[in-house]
Formats: sequence, C-alpha cells, structure tokens
Amino acid sequence: MVEGWLFLCISGNMLQGKKIVLGITGSIAAYKSCLIIRQLIKKGAEVQVVITPAGKEFITPITLSALTSKPVISDFFSQRDGTWHSHVDLGLWADAMLIAPATASTIGKMAHGVADNMLITTYLSMKAPVFIAPAMDLDMYAHPSTQQNLQTLQGYGNHIIEPGTGFLASKLEGKGRMEEPENIVACLENFFSQQKSMQGKKVLITAGPTYEKIDPVRFIGNYSSGKMGFALANECANRGAEVELVCGPVSAAMQVTHPHILRIDVESAKEMYDACMSLYPSMDSAILCAAVADYAPETVAEQKMKRTGEDLVIRLKPNPDIAASLGAIKQDGQTLVGFALETNDEETNAQAKLKKKNFDFIVLNSLKDEGAGFRTDTNKITILTADGKKEYPLKMKAEVAKDIVDALERKGVR
Repeated sequence: MVEGWLFLCISGNMLQGKKIVLGITGSIAAYKSCLIIRQLIKKGAEVQVVITPAGKEFITPITLSALTSKPVISDFFSQRDGTWHSHVDLGLWADAMLIAPATASTIGKMAHGVADNMLITTYLSMKAPVFIAPAMDLDMYAHPSTQQNLQTLQGYGNHIIEPGTGFLASKLEGKGRMEEPENIVACLENFFSQQKSMQGKKVLITAGPTYEKIDPVRFIGNYSSGKMGFALANECANRGAEVELVCGPVSAAMQVTHPHILRIDVESAKEMYDACMSLYPSMDSAILCAAVADYAPETVAEQKMKRTGEDLVIRLKPNPDIAASLGAIKQDGQTLVGFALETNDEETNAQAKLKKKNFDFIVLNSLKDEGAGFRTDTNKITILTADGKKEYPLKMKAEVAKDIVDALERKGVR
C-alpha cells in the first residue's frame, strides 16, 4: 500500500442510476477519461461527455461516444440548422459533474466565469455537485494563480480531487498529475454514500456578521465573512438535509447554489434573532456559526451624524441572546451546536458557554492560531462536549464543515 492513500470501503452501489456529466479538457491525461467512463458505467451510472475543443486534440469524440452510447457534446450548435445543445438542461439533468482532466486554463475560466465554450457554460448552469480533478505539470499546479483559482472554486462549494492523494482535498498540494481513475470514481461513490445520511432532516444555520446601525451610513460590525457558515450549509445540503441559512451581511461573492438551501438575509442581531426563534421549533438541528454583535446602539440617528470635533459617546444596549434563547426552547430530539471564537482562556470560556447556552457541543477556534478565524479559507477547530474534546488540524473550511457535520450526525441527527 502506498503511504498517504485513503482507500474507501463503501457498502452498496452508490452510483447506480446516477447521471454524470463528464467534462474533458485539453490534457494528455484525457486518455484516462475512457477508464473513468468504463468504471462509471460498470457501476450503473449514465454518462454524458462534454469536451472542449482542445480536448478533442487528445481523444476523439467517436471513442467517447462508443463508450457512453451517447453523442459527445462539444459545440453550442450541433448542426448548421440552428439545433443547439442546452447547457441549462444538462445542469438540471445531472446528479454530479466531474471535470477530469481539468487543465489550468479551464480551472481559471471556471473560477472567473469565462464562458467561452460548452463545458464552462455547462459548469455555470450546473445545479448538482461539481468535482474537479486537476491535471498539469508540477510548476503550473504550484503557481499561486492556479492555487488561488482552486481555492476560489473550493470556496464556491466545488470538490477538488487532489492529485496524488485519492481523496477529496483538505489542502491544496500535490504533484500536479491527475488522480488515478479508480480513485476519482471512489471519490464520487464516497460522496453519494454520505449524501443521503441527513435525508429528511431540517437544519438551521446562521452565518456571517450582524450590523448594528449608528446612523443611515454607519454601523457597528465585525470581520466575519460567512465562509464557515456557507461551507456548513453546503455540507448539510449535500448530505440530503433541507437547510435554512440565516445570513447576515456578507460579500456579494457569497452565493447559494444548492437547491436544498433556503437563504434568508438579515442585517441586525434582532432580525437574526426573530428569524431563528421562528424557525428553530420546526428544525431537527441548529448550527449557530454567525458572529452576532452582543450590543447595539441604544438610539439610531435618523440623519447622517456630522463631525463636530468633540468626543462622541454612543450608549450601547445588549442584543437578544440567540444561542441562550434557542437553548431555552430546545426540545428532546433537537440538537444545538454553537461556536466560540476566543482570544484567551479558550477552553475555559468555551466550556462555560457550552453549559450556559445548553449546546450539545461547541466548536472552538482561536485567533491565536494562524489561518483560523475571520476572512480565511482555512480553519483550525476543537470540538468540545460535556464529556471531552477532539482537536483537528488546520484545514480548508469545506473540510472543517465535514468534521463538524460528522460530529452533528454522531451526536444528534441520525
């Protein structure tokens, strides 16, 4: 066994009846797509190939069509009579999209929405989970531009199948070559094996900051980006849950694409409180990931406040405590998960919060840990319960979300 590989033991045939769009780009590794197709079909999947013009330089559509028993899609128009291929229909048809091999060029176009071929337009219309298997030389893969594009795609909820590891990436490093076909297919099987574990469950998730108005143009807020909350929402939805995502003000780049996520936008702590108190009684679980302001200005000026040169005193009043309020109404069978971002006495403060708020467990992170906290794509957490704790290494937030949801399923949602 090669050190570092993860071999997946999966019961049942998770790909039976699945509809897979396979995107093929212009890489020498395109020949391996034939092996991917054979394995997918052998496991009962239906495969539709979408290939870039450069991809056809490495493998012929005739070969691919013979393996899939479907015409290969490459161009927007199939004939000169106006017949066209609908990328929107493909996005609705598929249970998953796999891009293997994915070149640096295609990855860059995907990250920035450059819709100049059928594969990219299909990706941009895709409603199903997207898996990306990079294939390029080591220098190209290691280049900061490529790494940034991969991080961007992962931040959008895509799954990167890291070269040379055989499992979904938790950190972006590798040798550049495309992962072997059997391990790529195993990644899809592993994903679908987890996808239904929360089928029929309802999960409330809060994300992002809250803004407390001082006047019409100023507010009190914090640095939360919402990335961790969005990653949790995607993970729960990927496992089959119906997610209510109550979201404070975040960047316009933070978008919800999964059909099982209903996004509810709020601004203030009071608005988030009202939404959570209304929703939680009908939920199976709640994950309180938002960075909610503890205080708000006692009065809000109706007009923009002018500079006078004198000291300005703003009197603050406490905001409603969302976590404590939900903990007080939690019923048997419901699970409540909290977050604690600390700067000192981390575990002591988190344990106190765990008990006071009636959490089932609490996710602790510290601003002392490099790469953790606000405005990062990574996080380093410790999960604490009344019985003990488990520490995790620094990971991409998409992978941290898996750890948290795993803990949620073990503790509450089954």
